[in-house]
Amino acid sequence: MEPKPIIIALAGNPNSGKTTLFNKLTGSRQRIGNWPGVTIEKKEGTVKGLNHVTVQDLPGIYSLSPYTPEEEISRNYLLNEQPDVILNIVDSSNLERNLYLTTQLLELDIPVVVALNFIDVSRRDGDKIDSRKLEKKLGCPVIETSALKGEGVDECIARCISTVKSDDKTGRADKVAAPFGEEIEKAIKEIKSAVGDVAQKRHRWTAIKAFERDEKALTGISLTALQKEMIEGIIRRIEEKLDDDSESIITTERYAAIKALTDNVIVRAERKGNLTRSDRIDRVVTHRFWAYPIFIAVMAALYYIAISLGINTQDMVDGWFGDGLIPLVQGWMEGLGASGWLTGLVTDGIIGGVGAVLSFVPQMIILFILLGIMEDIGYMARIAFILDRLFRRFGLSGKSFIPMLIGTGCSVPGIMASRTIESQRDRRMTIINTPMIPCGAKLPIIALVAGAVFGGAWWVAPLAYLLGLLAVIVSGIILKKTKMFYGDPSPFVMELPAYHVPSVGNVARSTWERSWSFIKRAGTVILLSSVVLWFLLHFAVIDGSLVMIEDEMIADSIAAKVGAVLGHLFAPLGFGG
Repeated sequence: MEPKPIIIALAGNPNSGKTTLFNKLTGSRQRIGNWPGVTIEKKEGTVKGLNHVTVQDLPGIYSLSPYTPEEEISRNYLLNEQPDVILNIVDSSNLERNLYLTTQLLELDIPVVVALNFIDVSRRDGDKIDSRKLEKKLGCPVIETSALKGEGVDECIARCISTVKSDDKTGRADKVAAPFGEEIEKAIKEIKSAVGDVAQKRHRWTAIKAFERDEKALTGISLTALQKEMIEGIIRRIEEKLDDDSESIITTERYAAIKALTDNVIVRAERKGNLTRSDRIDRVVTHRFWAYPIFIAVMAALYYIAISLGINTQDMVDGWFGDGLIPLVQGWMEGLGASGWLTGLVTDGIIGGVGAVLSFVPQMIILFILLGIMEDIGYMARIAFILDRLFRRFGLSGKSFIPMLIGTGCSVPGIMASRTIESQRDRRMTIINTPMIPCGAKLPIIALVAGAVFGGAWWVAPLAYLLGLLAVIVSGIILKKTKMFYGDPSPFVMELPAYHVPSVGNVARSTWERSWSFIKRAGTVILLSSVVLWFLLHFAVIDGSLVMIEDEMIADSIAAKVGAVLGHLFAPLGFGG
């Protein structure tokens, strides 16, 4: 008899390590980034060795009151799809803020297991978290984990499965993990009574959402006019008494309850000046003036290393193809008696085209490794922060930089990542501007220009990147003048992740994905272009017949005839006529 299928939903704040844990559990290779918003749609996978256990990686959310498209995706899934258990990923180094979502998840009628992630970071900082006491306070299983190192991952799955199979209601909505003040609890109880049996489940959560006037959360719940009037009267009474709006009241009460909870379970290490290591680094790299020269220096160094180291490997790959493989294949085909045009097509067209693509791959790999390291360290998130100051002056939001950063590998996933931008105006501007950032497919062109025009100067590639940013700014200025894009950019709030040593696995995975994307996308175009160009250079129309010509007769080729026509068009630019 096959075991009953189990669905586990991974829920947590952005950048809490959900996708890392998802990859560990399923063996998947979903993109990981050390900045919020990497997961923009739910991903599904099966736990390794447990085919009956499915894991859903939901986009990161801060609460069950959605303000962004990805937050709405997560809440709708949790409310409508009803997973068997929620595995709540909590950043232990930011426990108080992360528990804001946890307390809301516990109000749903779904079992919850808490994964106390980044526990190694908390230990390194000297903070001590009593996970057993936290488990008792929350009323649900709590497991100390480090998804990056694989610590506690197997236990998370085991506890999720046992929680689903158990008849115990631990982790369900009937236990209040973080009770509000007496006045608010009384109001919530009155609203629950007013709602009555209309809400079939999640009674407390429904009452709280009714108190917050969250209409989307109450969709599907039919309240009479009398019930709505009673609930509104309760809300107004509390608002007048506390002189605040209902949503802010719940937020304040929830954080107060969480603080009381965390004060009992955390023993924090004493820090000099109350600044963490990341805070001290950020005082320099996000400085109002020094941030920009540091950013330019870092990007210049990345491209200099990629180009200078890549040149040697490029020459080596060219030698393998030009002096090794092509003569070998040519001799082999001639020995078989293959026709001249077929031999030329295979050696000069196909193998030559493949060689042209692969000769640039070493440069790409080096660049992608360096970008992956910068991402995993946490510096790329800082770039988004410092560029927001610059972008906002020209009508762009700092949120636009994340898609542009992803676009350094390939513009297509960069454009897709713009879905996380709430403002339609900002989203459209980002989609238009992202292709202006040099991507992997453009780097070979930059390298060719650097070698042919500037003698291989190291500064050409960094300059191309900066010119891309300049093009984005100029485009932003122009678009802002139009009616469609007129207005102020949306506010940009972003969590800056703590700096940490990059993971070899994450960097390798990121490098592989970007490199393969380059080979697959750019390689296909270059290979086809090489074959077409070979045909145009080696065939001519003579006396009304299409014939293959020798290299000495290239002036009669189709390419030469087309070039002669186009030459007149480009004569004003100095390209001949």
